[in-house]
Amino acid sequence: MKGLRVLRSGPLSLLQDAGRFGWQHLGVSPSGPLDMHAAAWANRLLGNRWGTPLLEIALGDFEAEAEVDTWLAICGADMPVRVDGEARPNWSRFALRSGQRLRLDFARSGQRAYLAVAGGFRLEKTLGSVATQVREGLGGLAGNGGALQAGDRLPCPPARLPGAASVPVAFVADYRCEPCLRVMLDSSGLAARERQRFIDQRWTLSTQSDRMGARLCGEPLRAEALQWSQGVVGGSIQVPPDGQPIVLMADRQTMGGYPLLGWLHPLDLPRLAQCPAHQRLGFRPVERAQVQAELRQFYRFFRG
Repeated sequence: MKGLRVLRSGPLSLLQDAGRFGWQHLGVSPSGPLDMHAAAWANRLLGNRWGTPLLEIALGDFEAEAEVDTWLAICGADMPVRVDGEARPNWSRFALRSGQRLRLDFARSGQRAYLAVAGGFRLEKTLGSVATQVREGLGGLAGNGGALQAGDRLPCPPARLPGAASVPVAFVADYRCEPCLRVMLDSSGLAARERQRFIDQRWTLSTQSDRMGARLCGEPLRAEALQWSQGVVGGSIQVPPDGQPIVLMADRQTMGGYPLLGWLHPLDLPRLAQCPAHQRLGFRPVERAQVQAELRQFYRFFRG
């Protein structure tokens, strides 16, 4: 099947879908998009179902040529978008005709953009998902966890849509400001004074952060002794012996023995994923009931 032919793949471009679930008991992480807010909007603009395979483009410098007439949607980091040299808006959908070239320049703010096509990329699944997990060698175009390379072809069907559309301004994320992220604190993980110290100070995002975990730098916390290993989820905040917290992301391990400070609000994980290294970060506590209500609203809107 024809589709998009990759001319420049950028620093790291990965195929993702909703994630690889049902295998964590065997140590397989779910993966999936780091910014589910932007990914969900990209698919919704095209009328695709939740979790339809799309492309996560880190930092930009991506270029592809269409082999079919289709429609694209791009949401997320502020990467200048051009079709045959003509500008196209971000957080929007637009037509791409056979023979036209799409170019995403380097990001001006944010870290990752999501490129979806009408009908989705048609790919073979590995353990029920196309989500790319480089460390575990799963998913992606060849099923071996490889990032995209120049010359790769992303199969997709021809498509027609009635016209252009954009995400309402109120839902377009602004990645330029210093974020204050919401945390559900765990009363049993660290002493109360250490939890308060976490909230009171400003942290810096480490250069060692990746799709597995966002590492924070600041005045070290004093964690208790190592605990029994337990299952962990996306957004879990672990405190290793050096006292510098780690927020677990999409490619996380499935179990951990470091003390848990709490859990980042799932709808704030996308904002953290768009932060560059050295970004200053603040945190504030949030109640579990509020998180549950907001998640229900999010999933009702995007999943129906």
